[in-house]
Amino acid sequence: MNPTVDACESLQTSSDTRERLPISGLLALACAGFITLLTEAMPAGLLPQMSRGLEISPALVGQLVTIYALGSLLAAIPLVSLTQSWRRRPLLLIAIAGFAIVNSVTALSNDYSLTLVARFFAGVFAGLLWALLAGYASRMAPPHQQGRAIAVAMLGAPLALSIGVPAGTWLGNLVGWRMSFALMTLLTLVLIVWVLRQVPDFPGLRGQKRLPLRRVLALPGVGPVLFVTFAYVLGHNILYTYIAPFLESTGLGGQIEGVLLVFGLAALLSIWVVGLLIDRWLRELVLASCLLFIASILLLGLFDRGPMTVYGAISIWGLAFGGLATLLQTALAKSAGAQADAAQSMLVTLWNLAIAGGGVGGALLLQGPGVQTFPWVIGALLLAALLVASSARGNGFVSDRQV
Repeated sequence: MNPTVDACESLQTSSDTRERLPISGLLALACAGFITLLTEAMPAGLLPQMSRGLEISPALVGQLVTIYALGSLLAAIPLVSLTQSWRRRPLLLIAIAGFAIVNSVTALSNDYSLTLVARFFAGVFAGLLWALLAGYASRMAPPHQQGRAIAVAMLGAPLALSIGVPAGTWLGNLVGWRMSFALMTLLTLVLIVWVLRQVPDFPGLRGQKRLPLRRVLALPGVGPVLFVTFAYVLGHNILYTYIAPFLESTGLGGQIEGVLLVFGLAALLSIWVVGLLIDRWLRELVLASCLLFIASILLLGLFDRGPMTVYGAISIWGLAFGGLATLLQTALAKSAGAQADAAQSMLVTLWNLAIAGGGVGGALLLQGPGVQTFPWVIGALLLAALLVASSARGNGFVSDRQV
């Protein structure tokens, strides 16, 4: 008999809807996400220092972010498929410990090739970790609070972007970029102890319960969620990646920091709202997110793009996007059930493909018809996402008030 599993089962059968979430364990998962995203983004904030320290061009430092994304893209699906039968906490600890190793190598390395290898494996560990987090969080909570549990576990990503990256940049300027990566290793070691103390273990899937990926993809609701993920994130990244030239076209090129701050604050508000409402209003929140993003794009495409219009549209965009990852991962976890980790690995892969597609597609638009076409291309992608999400009322994006 496993007392941890028994405790979880008793939580799931409890009729007390006010039952408390295992906040400490969920915050440990959030910290893992924080470390993951901060590790990914730190070279961008420390680009000049790393360029001087490694004696390479800033463009080559930028490839440390690219190779990280490539590692995640290539590793998520195969690694999750190979480890479905493993117990969950040892697998989670392997992914977290990997960051201690690769950040230590990055802090000590004087060789660019070695640093590239370390960054690639950082992406590999990130692909595995992101595929685990949502399913892990949902197993730690009773069914009526699974969405909120995932929202807590996903807090690390927006906090890393809004607070962690600026803080890491400031720290790098203060103590040097190598010490910044060394401190990340120290934080990771603390997290390992935290996970051992506060995060329960769960069994993996036995052979007869594991499905091949094509059958996971065929599960009702999984396909629509993945389509919405790709279309929405592709549209988002076209605008986010090329926000600087877009703002220049509006005469606000010198206000990019202020615009991104407004976006980040609105995104944090969105995450808070989603965390409060997701367990009752998942479907409605997804549809509202699509509609808000479309409204933001229409403001930018149809109206005079003065400061009030731009800042208003950016605020709406932040509100639309902030809770998106939580909404999509929750919808996918509910649709995939026991196959959640395999389904989440597909989401991680598509998310990274959409990031890459946003960079390439936005560049083609920028060099071709111009930045003024952004709203219409993004609007078409969001309309497709809205139509698919709206039609998936039976499976995929189901309101809990329907069941």
